[in-house]
Amino acid sequence: MRVRTTARGGTAVWLVVLAMVQTAGFLAVWRGALHVEVGQWIDTVALTGNRIGQDHIDEPVDHILNAMSVVSLLAATGVIGFIALIRGRIALAVTATMLIAGANVTTQLLKYGLTRPDYGIDPERVYVGNSLPSGHTTVAASVAVALVLVLPRRVRALGAFIGAGYAAVAGVATLSAGWHRPSDAVAAFLVVGVWAALAGLLLLVTQREQAQIESADAHRVAAAVLGIGGLLAIVACGIALAWLVDLRAVPPDQLARRPLFVGYAGSAAGIAGTMGVVMALVLVAVHRVVPRYQG
Repeated sequence: MRVRTTARGGTAVWLVVLAMVQTAGFLAVWRGALHVEVGQWIDTVALTGNRIGQDHIDEPVDHILNAMSVVSLLAATGVIGFIALIRGRIALAVTATMLIAGANVTTQLLKYGLTRPDYGIDPERVYVGNSLPSGHTTVAASVAVALVLVLPRRVRALGAFIGAGYAAVAGVATLSAGWHRPSDAVAAFLVVGVWAALAGLLLLVTQREQAQIESADAHRVAAAVLGIGGLLAIVACGIALAWLVDLRAVPPDQLARRPLFVGYAGSAAGIAGTMGVVMALVLVAVHRVVPRYQG
């Protein structure tokens, strides 16, 4: 089936909507986590809850996070670009590289440009300032999404599951290590999601009129599993945090073990669920922006 102007127009509208929705989601997370007292309190409870069982996971968490460096990011970007090039997709190689670079630069600009008001909720980290979005989480998620873009259709769904799992683990690891609050990881995923939509628009612009897409390449089942699983995890997070809000008058460091665990586990579910939804949205559209035949 040929990709005509109307088909590309519909895909472009869908990508613009995705970019706007995820931007709105980022703004909501930024506002709620940084500028609302109860949002800061929930973040602090989750971060305090990471102490439960931390001794048992310190080593694997350190291995995961220490593997994410500038050198590893450059190496992963080079591999992703190489995969696209050996498939004869020059525009795809450039776009995938742009996605990774754009998402990570955006995260660093936001991290140092945004401010975190001090409501006296987290005195231990008051001098740290803003940490949203998470740089390590952005690295993992941007590489995962870019990899899905450049992979051949036969292994794309598998790559989406592995990539989403890797990025989710990285996001939870930043919480477990005490490096980042849960909102930092969620915001990072949304930054990557916006850049994925922008990358899709750029690929549409470079797409030839004779390009062909196949509905069989949509990976609807895989996208549904990721999306529904992610939404269920987000709902579980919402339920856990709603229960936790009733205790907001108690300082986080004075809470009992149970609410601390609920805050940590619920936030971890929210982190993983957000990545699942972001990856599902990528998987839904990728067969249209990276067609089977270039034409």
